[in-house]
Amino acid sequence: MQATEELVSSSVATSRVEFEELFLEHYPRLVKTLVRLVGNSGQAEELAADAFCRLYRHRAEGGSDENPAGWLYRTAVNLGLDALRANSRRSRREEKAQRDAVGCDPAGNPLYELLAEEQRERVRHAISRLKPVQSQVLLMASGGFSCKEIAELLGVKLDSLYVTISRAKAQFEKEYLGLYGRAD
Repeated sequence: MQATEELVSSSVATSRVEFEELFLEHYPRLVKTLVRLVGNSGQAEELAADAFCRLYRHRAEGGSDENPAGWLYRTAVNLGLDALRANSRRSRREEKAQRDAVGCDPAGNPLYELLAEEQRERVRHAISRLKPVQSQVLLMASGGFSCKEIAELLGVKLDSLYVTISRAKAQFEKEYLGLYGRAD
């Protein structure tokens, strides 16, 4: 009986250390990836924390633990996409309010910043319409991950990743052009 308790206690301690190592290794890049997706560092940090909580619960419930980093990134990007969809109306209202406020400012017109933010919002909206795996590969690639790292995290072969990236780029372009047309 005592040997079983010691084994369980040792297993819990090892699991906790592994989880802490996983957190320290992936949290900064996960937040960076989510910032690129949602455009808000505070929200990105909350989503990353939520993804880690879900991973912890997933492990506690005896879920598969073959590729925890891949599971974590997929979950985080899915949470980010959900947040984008949930915040789309709010973002449009804020954008309109910002445009109205800029028009009333007699000191100057920061047109460049407004146009840049509008472009970022358009990209976020187009990305939110993609399949989750397509969003993941585009965000991870633009976030500085190498193709080898992306393949390892998502648990796919490198050759199939290249096909996925190519299809994701094509689908993104199709979505973006369908929503906003070509810039003249």
